[in-house]
Amino acid sequence: MSEEPERRDAGGESTLTVLLAGGVNLAIAVMKAVAGVITGSGAMLSEAAHSVADTFTEILLLTALRRSGRPADVVHPFGYGKERYFWSLLAAVSIFASGATFALYEGFSTVFGEPVEQTSPIVGYVVLALAFVLESVSWTQAFRQVRRGAAEQNRTIWKFLRYIDDPAPKTVFLEDSAALIGLVLAFAGLFLHHVTGSAVYDGVASILIGVLLAVVAYVLGRTNLRLLIGRQADLPVLRGIREHLAGAPEIESVVDLQTMLLGTDQILVCARVDFDDALGAADVERACVRLTAELHDEFSDVTEVFIEPVPRSDPELRAAVLARYGEIAKRYGR
Repeated sequence: MSEEPERRDAGGESTLTVLLAGGVNLAIAVMKAVAGVITGSGAMLSEAAHSVADTFTEILLLTALRRSGRPADVVHPFGYGKERYFWSLLAAVSIFASGATFALYEGFSTVFGEPVEQTSPIVGYVVLALAFVLESVSWTQAFRQVRRGAAEQNRTIWKFLRYIDDPAPKTVFLEDSAALIGLVLAFAGLFLHHVTGSAVYDGVASILIGVLLAVVAYVLGRTNLRLLIGRQADLPVLRGIREHLAGAPEIESVVDLQTMLLGTDQILVCARVDFDDALGAADVERACVRLTAELHDEFSDVTEVFIEPVPRSDPELRAAVLARYGEIAKRYGR
C-alpha cells in the first residue's frame, strides 16, 4: 500500500480535528462574552478571551495544514513541511498573547481593583455548563486522534505527545484540555463569588486561568521550536535505519548517521558509510540506489536519502562525530 494515502488520511483527520475545535471555540467565545458582561464575572471574561485565543489558534493551524502540504519546487527543494511548525508556533504565541495576558490582567484587576458586584450568576452557570458539553465534543475528537496515533506507534499517550511530529492534534488536545480545566476554575470562581459575595475568588480564578494558558503556550512553543530548528527522527526509526545500513553486505561500517524532520511524516537521512574496499565505483553506485529504495520501502516517513562513501579511519570525520554524539558515538563504534 502506498504511503501517500496514509498521509492524506492523517492530514484529513488533523483538519477535521482543527475545524471541529475552531467551530466549537467560536460559539463558546460568544456565549462566554455575553455571560461575562451580564454577570460581571472576571473569570467568565477571561474564559471568553481564552476561547477567542483558541479560535485564532485553529485559524493558524488550518493555515499550517494548508501551506505545509505544498509540493517541493526550485526554491524549496525539500518542500514546505516545516511551515506547519512555523504557523503552529504562532498559534502558541497567540494563546499566550491574547489568552493568558488578558486573563492575568482581568484577574489582578479584579483582586486589587474596585469590587465588582455580581449579577445573574445563573446565566454564568448555564453558559459554563453548555461550554463544557461543547468543549467535551472537541476534546473527544482530539483525544481519539491522539489515542489512535499512540496505539499505532505502541506508545503511551504522553510519550506519543512528546515525540509527535504533527503539532495540530497536540495543540488541539492540550488547548481543549486546558479549556475544560479553565471552565472548572471559572465555575469555582463564579460560585464562590456568589456564595461569599467576595470578588477575590473570581479574580483568583482568572489568574489561575492565565497561568494555565501560559503553561500550555510554553509547552506548545517549546515543541514547535524544536521541530522548526530541525529535530532528529525518533530513536526507534534511527536505530532501524542504522541496523538496515549496517546489515548491507557492501557496507563495513556506518560511520555517521544524521536525520532531520522535514515536516510531518517526512524524514531526511544523511548517512556516511565505509564501503568494502573491494567494490568498484559501479558497485557502490548500485548499492546506494538499492539501499535508498529499501529505506523508502521499510520506513514510510523517509522521503530523502543521501549516502556518502567515507573511510572510517579518517581522523577529522571521527573527531567531528565524537564531538556531536560523545559517548553514544563510542558505544556504536563510530
